[in-house]
Amino acid sequence: MAIKGKGRKIYKTAQGRTIDLDLLIKRNELTPAVGNAKVNARGDELGPGGRIIRKREEVVKDYYNKSSQPVVNEQVKAKPKADPISAEEKEMLKEFDEEPVPQKKTSSTKEQWVEDNEGNFVKK
Repeated sequence: MAIKGKGRKIYKTAQGRTIDLDLLIKRNELTPAVGNAKVNARGDELGPGGRIIRKREEVVKDYYNKSSQPVVNEQVKAKPKADPISAEEKEMLKEFDEEPVPQKKTSSTKEQWVEDNEGNFVKK
């Protein structure tokens, strides 16, 4: 339950204690966030040793400047068509079309593996 007072967020716990969230946030805003985000509670980017590299205002400014720029569509060049096949090459390819394709022998898994008395599969 929030208690109204000076625009601050003050909550009362089930045990009757009051918690001032604004004060708690202000106290811990320079504490590094938990996880691998490398930011503190304010949103500043942190470097080695917890030093502030970029402030939150710079991060937000860069984000909005980047997102407000129009997207440029780059034209993809069409690939050149393959060279036309000469009549001699066509004749050579026809010879291969008439030959049968050799079939691979596929061995079934039933022939290679057998189940033993204990229920394990072992090679035959």
